[in-house]
Amino acid sequence: AIDFLALGMDPQKSTFWIQSDIPEVTELTWLLSNMTSVGLMERSTSYKDKVDKGLTPHMGLFSYPVLMAADILLYGSNVVPVGKDQKQHLEITRDIAIKFNNTYGEILIVPEPDIEEKTMLVPGIDGQKMSKSYNNTIPIFLEEKALLKIVRRIKTNSLEPGVPKDPNNCNVFKLFKAFASEADSKDFESRYHEGIAWGEAKNVLFELLNAELSELRKNYNEIIGDRKKLEETLVHGAGKARETASVVLKDVRHAVGIKSFIS
Repeated sequence: AIDFLALGMDPQKSTFWIQSDIPEVTELTWLLSNMTSVGLMERSTSYKDKVDKGLTPHMGLFSYPVLMAADILLYGSNVVPVGKDQKQHLEITRDIAIKFNNTYGEILIVPEPDIEEKTMLVPGIDGQKMSKSYNNTIPIFLEEKALLKIVRRIKTNSLEPGVPKDPNNCNVFKLFKAFASEADSKDFESRYHEGIAWGEAKNVLFELLNAELSELRKNYNEIIGDRKKLEETLVHGAGKARETASVVLKDVRHAVGIKSFIS
């Protein structure tokens, strides 16, 4: 929560809450689970990838795309910004919503994905998708010395200085491009073709990241120092979210035939 706020999310313009503070999402997840096929869940590449990497295959992991679908559909989302790795989950959400609407009528809004091509898949320091699960992230709010240390750990190949290098096949360049202007990216790309040394390339990336993130570090430290204000922001957001969620869930319950004697 602190991260999002420090990065500039305005709770006056956006509804910002903790998922577990919205009980409606749990109920909608269960209702959608009753019409989601096992085969659809088994096709989830994210699930198969995590199991292959050693995570225990339990129902929470297996049915996670249904929870994600509920978290999207409960608020009437039209457009959902996603990374490349989450595109399939949104497709699953669309499949679930379409099946529900075909069965019970046009109750749920079928969302469209919004994928930013430039940053649709951010690499970690080992070249895999950046993820806490893989322990390969560059935490945004690291202090300067710690940031430099982790940037120097980014995996590169063994090409020597002076040997031309392919920027499009380099994690350092991909991370640089996610933050840099088009002009700076082209300049950095030309230095790859000239044979820039890996140590120098990493220093260039560090200087850019440090300049871009220094102000955000200040924001982070200010927010983390006022825990009460943070909690009040999230409680207020949860109240706004439940206003929307309760209406959608009421329509879903009515459509599937769940009657209530409580007004």
